[in-house]
Amino acid sequence: MEEDSSQMEKATSAHTEAEAHEEERDPESNSLHQPLLKRNRTLSSNPLALVGAKVSHIESLDYEINENDLFKHDWRRRSKVQVLQYIFLKWTLACLVGLLTGLIATLINLAIENIAGYKLLAVVNLIEKDRYIAGFFYFTGINFLLTLSASVLCVCFAPTAAGPGIPEIKAYLNGVDTPNMFGARTLIVKIIGSIGAVSAGLDLGKEGPLVHIGSCIASLLGQGGPDNYRIKWGWIRYFNNDRDRRDLITCGASSGVCAAFRAPVGGVLFSLEEVATWWRSALLWRTFFSTAVVVVVLRAFIEICNSGKCGLFGTGGLIMFDVSNVIVRYHVIDVIPVTIIGIIGGVLGSLYNHLLHKILRLYNLINQKGKIHKLLLSLSVSLFTSVCLYCLPFLAKCKACDPSFTETCPTNGRSGNFKQFNCPDGYYNDLATLLLTTNDDAVRNIFSSNTATEFHITSLLIFFALYCILGLFTFGIAVPSGLFLPIILMGSAYGRLLGIAMGSYTKIDQGLYAVLGAASLMAGSMRMTVSLCVIFLELTNNLLLLPMTMIVLLIAKTVGDSFNPSIYEIILELKGLPFLDANPEPWMRNLTVGELADAKPPVITLYGIEKVSRVVEVLKNTTHNAFPVIDDGVVPPTGLAIGATELHGLILRAHLVQALKKKWFLQEKRRTEEWEVREKFTWVELAERGGKIEGVAVTSDEMEMYIDLHPLTNTTPYTVMESMSVAKALVLFRQVGLRHMLIVPKYEAAGASPVVGILTRQDLRAYNILTAFPHLAKSRGAEKH
Repeated sequence: MEEDSSQMEKATSAHTEAEAHEEERDPESNSLHQPLLKRNRTLSSNPLALVGAKVSHIESLDYEINENDLFKHDWRRRSKVQVLQYIFLKWTLACLVGLLTGLIATLINLAIENIAGYKLLAVVNLIEKDRYIAGFFYFTGINFLLTLSASVLCVCFAPTAAGPGIPEIKAYLNGVDTPNMFGARTLIVKIIGSIGAVSAGLDLGKEGPLVHIGSCIASLLGQGGPDNYRIKWGWIRYFNNDRDRRDLITCGASSGVCAAFRAPVGGVLFSLEEVATWWRSALLWRTFFSTAVVVVVLRAFIEICNSGKCGLFGTGGLIMFDVSNVIVRYHVIDVIPVTIIGIIGGVLGSLYNHLLHKILRLYNLINQKGKIHKLLLSLSVSLFTSVCLYCLPFLAKCKACDPSFTETCPTNGRSGNFKQFNCPDGYYNDLATLLLTTNDDAVRNIFSSNTATEFHITSLLIFFALYCILGLFTFGIAVPSGLFLPIILMGSAYGRLLGIAMGSYTKIDQGLYAVLGAASLMAGSMRMTVSLCVIFLELTNNLLLLPMTMIVLLIAKTVGDSFNPSIYEIILELKGLPFLDANPEPWMRNLTVGELADAKPPVITLYGIEKVSRVVEVLKNTTHNAFPVIDDGVVPPTGLAIGATELHGLILRAHLVQALKKKWFLQEKRRTEEWEVREKFTWVELAERGGKIEGVAVTSDEMEMYIDLHPLTNTTPYTVMESMSVAKALVLFRQVGLRHMLIVPKYEAAGASPVVGILTRQDLRAYNILTAFPHLAKSRGAEKH
């Protein structure tokens, strides 16, 4: 929902106030007629969330198959040719997702390497002429303009393009409809903003944005383009639903990781381990196919660029580092330093998450003040970064070139591990090698093997301290940013420091220590293990690293989990996205869904044949997105021939709005025939989520007419007994990917309603349950103690 800045500020303050007082009523739980006396216990929640920099109303996605009469008729009449066409198109779209993601990733790499390369070459030329002040202002000014362009695009055109986008993708695949996250405008701003932000030398990477870019491409392909210019081809109608769109976005996320690290299997496992809530074998094959296409595209461009046809690009960001030629030697005693790296990574990763949480809360307060404050924050970080990157190399002592170096020393060109900077001939500045270069080159330099004496311990300490500070203060500004690269740089620095400290006590190369340090900090912060292990193996192309990498990742994750959640879970909480965790809280087993239903206002039901005025009244006075449909006086096929109340199913708000728009009205109270429904509706139209009751005009005469809701009702909704525990209901809700869960009574009685209540995602969140049942918070504290 689009809102101006003043409305955003009000909504955000309301969101904060609701969290502070825990008494705000849930708009999703409005009753049709509000009681005069407020309940003592009310299940409250807040569906407002900060998505990017916008305050939006959050809804869930319809992953459940809506088995109404139209769906059943369409499914029965599908021919084998149509089924084969549907399968073929799935694979075709998976191929297109991989192809476009690979092409855009190559474009981003080319642009970053050339923009940053020419900038650094100009600075080096000025330094060679001893024009240090001019070099400083040139370096700072270019970085300032690049950051300004990226930040203006994010602030003014697509606020959802700021940040990595991975938490929002994770929430979407969990069932949360994150508004405006996968639009064409977001995609364009993400591409251009990533180029500007990374070229400006900010401590952020393009890996997270590439995952978001791949997901945006997948979403746009699945729905036939942006909302305003959507292609209405007949074949694309098969994918006009949330289920198929979810599968495509999963392929897009995998392709983005593959494009960032050139790791196809790692990309698939990243989606499986980190972002996807729901998985199946057919999806595994399609995601693997998408990543395979990405690798082919990247490999082709690597060959082209190696021939010198890509400007300053060279091998560029497509090859982050390569230690495949290094002979890995280690002994049993080397388990000790590897264990130390894992422990350090877990402690530092959890500390990084804790501090970043505090800073992001501070940034949130700054960003609420308006667009100017967002821009000033981004530009301030850019100026601070530029000053540090340019000035700190002057603190390093010049080191003499070793005649045993295989590379040219010193160098002033576009690549090389031995930058001359301000040193005389025959000497190089090791700190300038790490700071006055592109982020990808910095990673390659610090990961370089057989360079035991290249970096001085003081330079590594300065590098580590600087990137710890920049990593905390850069993430959260209004530019596209990724967490992978800052964490890799920090981890590699302390890994190399430990390698220097071990000295002759170990046979492991210092470059491999840097690799292990990066892996440990990523596991300690992001809490990923299997996917990270495979990504690093695919990058290094060295299976001998497998045992050490596994040990480091397992130790770092275990240590980090004992302190706080992963960084993506923290961001999800800060953004207010109602993400459902896989493991319910232990105290949820002491509460039943019937008790949750009692804490909510009474459920609003509709009759199978309902008056138009009643439907309009319900839609205008509630914000529910689904309503149970019941029928009175139904004679059951077995048992006593007496009237019974039947739960016919569940009807969505969107379908009710569609019926009102199409004037699906009857003069008399009767059931419609199947052919009448097919003349008025198609199942493709019912897949559309748009439409609001405020845009529907109904005359007073039409108000007295009737609507037959039976053909539009999902006759197979998921139901649970009121005696089921909340913990079990939460597992079912999450694993099946539900939007609504009906609660049916344990005992049936004459005249009693066949439905006790209805639960949504907000009702199953731990925070909202504890608001209604504060005594459970005490039991939770006792369990923790």
